[in-house]
Amino acid sequence: MTEQKSQELFASRVLGVAPSPTLAVSQRARELRAEGIDVIDLGGGDPDFITPAHIREAAAAAMNAGDTHYAPSPGTPALLEAIAKKLHEDNEIAVNPKTDIIVTPGGKSAIFQAIMAFVEPGVDVMLLEPAWVSYKPMVELAGGRAIGVPLSPDNQFAITRDILEEYVTPQTRIILLNSPNNPTGRVATIDELTTIADFAKAHDIIVFTDEMYEKIIFGDNVHISIATLPDMHERTLTFNGLSKAYAMTGWRLGYVAGPTNFIKKISLLQSHSVTCATSFAMAGAVAAYSGPQDIIHEMVAAWDRRRALITDGLNAINGLHVDPIEGAFYGYVDGRGTGMSIEDLCTKLLDDAHVAVVPGTAFGDSCTGHFRLSFATSDELLQHSLDRIGNVLGYK
Repeated sequence: MTEQKSQELFASRVLGVAPSPTLAVSQRARELRAEGIDVIDLGGGDPDFITPAHIREAAAAAMNAGDTHYAPSPGTPALLEAIAKKLHEDNEIAVNPKTDIIVTPGGKSAIFQAIMAFVEPGVDVMLLEPAWVSYKPMVELAGGRAIGVPLSPDNQFAITRDILEEYVTPQTRIILLNSPNNPTGRVATIDELTTIADFAKAHDIIVFTDEMYEKIIFGDNVHISIATLPDMHERTLTFNGLSKAYAMTGWRLGYVAGPTNFIKKISLLQSHSVTCATSFAMAGAVAAYSGPQDIIHEMVAAWDRRRALITDGLNAINGLHVDPIEGAFYGYVDGRGTGMSIEDLCTKLLDDAHVAVVPGTAFGDSCTGHFRLSFATSDELLQHSLDRIGNVLGYK
């Protein structure tokens, strides 16, 4: 079969979708390592900690007890109850565990299924840029149009009513919020959340809020769930999971919570696609939510230390600047001072410094002057990365 004939067989929805830029960076780093080049990969978002022992033991015990069969599609009753308790205690969100939550194979699956349930041709989705790399392709795969809302790095990526009004359209159905934000590390303030809530109510649109990094907060910053604001529960879907806070990326466990009528439709998609999350993994998730939480504080303390390391280190290098990081474990680095395009700068860092980072353009068309690096790795590797970048670009 010829390449041209093969291309004709594909659905149009997949032909224009680019690979994940963050995964592409990691793949390129692996290729260079295979060639014998010592590359430090700061492109991904995988915590370097192993999943805590009591969580692993709970999953293993469930597996050894025979919990290796299909689970209920929305999730096991024990995990649904644990998530509902968590949402009530941590986020002040009241949900019925039997009708208002779906456990999914990873947080990405939860967002994708919700987008498939709400988006179709003729529907616009507002993405606050910089935006996580998979939001736009998900919207486009569903046939919708992703509308990038460019937040200014020179105004700390503040969310204002003026910028929202500038980009809303009559076809807008959803605005997607991510706080703490990947890649900027910004934590939305109560004033910004109120702005989004008032805007959503004024235009009768719904809010998707991705809160995957809610536990990774630094300094005096506070995470607030927008679903708790007046009249917002009825128009909000809250997405979260265990990947980051509990170092469970490989377990692929996420969830979506929201109004019963929303969850019911999303549940249909899950039942006809992935069926359910992994049975014994959900047993581990129950242990994560019900067990000791000090493990989170220990990991956040390590990330806080690394945050200070990379902030001080990058701000000492010619042409680079990073604002204080409020949450998550990424530095969103301003490289405009180097005089290079962000693509050329990232290529130089990979080829000359042997440090892999993600160009800002992966997070939206407006994100042309920055790159993202992850500090979810060891202090030693971060220091080596800073030394390599400093040796290539020089110091202030």
